[in-house]
Formats: sequence, C-alpha cells, structure tokens
Amino acid sequence: MKKIASLVLGLGLVLGGATVAQAAIPVYGFMVKNTYPHDPGAFTQGLFFKDGQLYESTGQKGQSSLRKVDLKTGKVLQKKALADEYFGEGSAAVGDNIVTLTWQSNVGFVYDAKTFTMKSRFNYKGEGWGLASDAQHVYMSDGSNEIRVLDPKTLDEQRRIQVTAEGKPIPQLNELEVVDGEIYANIWGYDVIARIDPASGKVVGWINLAGLLPPDKRGTTSVDAVLNGIAYDAKQKRLYVTGKLWPKLFEIELVKMQK
Repeated sequence: MKKIASLVLGLGLVLGGATVAQAAIPVYGFMVKNTYPHDPGAFTQGLFFKDGQLYESTGQKGQSSLRKVDLKTGKVLQKKALADEYFGEGSAAVGDNIVTLTWQSNVGFVYDAKTFTMKSRFNYKGEGWGLASDAQHVYMSDGSNEIRVLDPKTLDEQRRIQVTAEGKPIPQLNELEVVDGEIYANIWGYDVIARIDPASGKVVGWINLAGLLPPDKRGTTSVDAVLNGIAYDAKQKRLYVTGKLWPKLFEIELVKMQK
C-alpha cells in the first residue's frame, strides 16, 4: 500500500516515492490559540461539537467509549462504554442522535445525544474509521482513499468520494470533520490534515501540524500516539485538534504558508 510521508515544505508530498508538486494546493501551518487538558488514556477516534458541547469517541477493545467532555478541564461529564468485543472508532452528531462506528465488527450504533441510550444499530461492509456529518450527508472513512457518503436517516451508503491530490489517490484517511463546506481528514500516522472538496474529492489544501505536540511530549512511547481528532465549533468558528493518548487538546488557527 502506498504510504504518505511527512509534508516536505517547498517540495510537496511524497507519495509512494514520487514527489507531487504542490503549486495548485496551498499549504497551511498553525497558530496555537489555546491549550486544554485531554485525557491521556483516551485513544481518540472521533471528536466533534454539538450545540457548543464537545464529544469524543475512543477505541481499543475493553476501553472503547462515547464521551461528553468539558473542553476547559478535559473532565469526562458523561460516558457510555461499548461492549468489550467492540473496538470503537469515529463518531458524529446526526440530528438529535450521535452515530458511532466500530473498526472491524461491521456494525455502527445510534445513540440518543442527551441520554447516550442506544436507539439502533446498522451494518456496513469493510472497516469503520472516521465519521462526520453536515445537514445533508454523513461521511465515513475506512482507511482507504475513499469517503463513503451515507444517508443521514437510514445510514445506507449512497456513493463514494475518491480523494485525490494532483490526480494521485490519498489513502489512510482517518478521522473526519466538516469545516465550512470542506471535509478535513487526518492522514493516519502523520501530522497532516487534508482539506477535501466533497464535490470533486480533490485535496484543496494541506494542513501541516508538525511540531504541534512532538513525540517526546505526548506522554507515552506508544507508536499509536498519533495526531487524530478534529472538532470544529461552527458557531464560534473555532478549530480544535488532538491525538490518540495525547495529554493536550489544542485550539488552532490556520496560517497560509509562503511558497
């Protein structure tokens, strides 16, 4: 499988040994606006806001959960544990519900957003990775370069978006978030977020988050302690990111980098 190397400033992305010119794709750095505590035991899979409140889903069998989290303190205010057989994955608010995925169990769950009571479950083929939603669609990643588009009422798959940059497929799409009409996607294993046009599937921007929280500051030597978790507070126009097992969550502002 092709791998994505770290963003090489001034040169572009290295995809399977080939350097892709970034002339048409802007690159963004970041400015940290605020830093907040984050549960270092949370294997973050999904992160999102609903009605100004932060929610998070976590993974690992026997540790997977859906959580309501206090942004400023990192305290877990409400928690729903998944059965030990499930490895929890991405999550998103869909209407009055919260929808979550599992990694390899081919099943997702629908919870009441207020009580965390499970209302229903649904099935899908393949793996579940990231999840995001807007008023019309639910978007789901599976670790490939495809984003599945689901019906928000039935959660049936409607179509797939092929994600590319300069004509090259971009695999390992993980946690997703809808930000002002674009889909932001973590690239698994790298400090890079792709900004994707959902209509064409083309990457319209790269966000380079190298240095946000260096590996030696992540509080663990686990190779899984990677950037993963994007939440956008649409009302406040604020963007937040964190990672698996990270002790911190960051509010960031994007800064377009000079070529």
